[in-house]
Amino acid sequence: MIYKTFEEVVGKVKDLDGRTRMAVAAAGDEHTLEAALHARKEGIVEPVLVGDKAVILDILAKLGETVPEEDIYDEPDLAKAAEKAVALVREGKAQFLLKGRLDTGVLLKAVVNKDHGLGKGGVMSHFTVFEVPSYHKLLAPVDGGMVTYPTLEQKKAIIENSVEALRAIGYDCPKVGVLACVEKLNPKMPETVEGDALKQMNQRGELAHCVVEGPISYDCAVSKEIAAFKGFESPCAGDCDILVAPNIHAGNVMGKMLAVTCGAKMAGFIVGAKCPIAMTSRGSTAEEKYNSIALAALAARGMEGL
Repeated sequence: MIYKTFEEVVGKVKDLDGRTRMAVAAAGDEHTLEAALHARKEGIVEPVLVGDKAVILDILAKLGETVPEEDIYDEPDLAKAAEKAVALVREGKAQFLLKGRLDTGVLLKAVVNKDHGLGKGGVMSHFTVFEVPSYHKLLAPVDGGMVTYPTLEQKKAIIENSVEALRAIGYDCPKVGVLACVEKLNPKMPETVEGDALKQMNQRGELAHCVVEGPISYDCAVSKEIAAFKGFESPCAGDCDILVAPNIHAGNVMGKMLAVTCGAKMAGFIVGAKCPIAMTSRGSTAEEKYNSIALAALAARGMEGL
């Protein structure tokens, strides 16, 4: 299956049996609590709040909301709040994480802790999904947020992380395009060499549960007409689900162009840990936060079955 809109994702989450429990690290933040409580109201999640209890209760009172006493864990220290939120997932009391008012590095330090964290020993990457008005389904350009200049092995891990996320929300065999400015292997262009290498890995079964094409230009990856005009034949031509950027700058620029210039809606979270980690920023729109929570909730439930 595929999703064309975030509305379809939200509908799928609402159809799940029971609500997905979301641990909020450093929950004493009005924007974060608004997003979490809105998702609760819509039947998406049940938030578990970790942070300065006095601050959390003040914000809840201001918002005219309440949370069950047993779902609020008092921990004013930010590092300890991150550790507690991670522990709640490890103990099965929550199924994914949402970052509250703390630095990303503080939360990730707790996540990657070798003894008490949620790391899987591999690369973690940023998974973003866009609903682009001119594209026929959701599109995931990666990685524009974490891995700066990925090596070949890191690109392989980014693909594996992203494929796992899409499979968790219901995709059978995502189509992956490894981007370059041309569609042909050129030894003088490392991006094309790595794109071809990743395609070969896929054909040898080293990259499973997906179809990888590389190198492929952006226009061929998203337009069947342009691919046909160029004589570029591939099952991924004009039908990619995932676009692998050459580096963080290309991925970041691509995402911002889709959102700012093309009017695309966005959602995302960190993948590669034992659960999704939603990292919405204070600058994110309410819609982006809501879509990110819904997408992460659906992926968290789906990962339980992979």
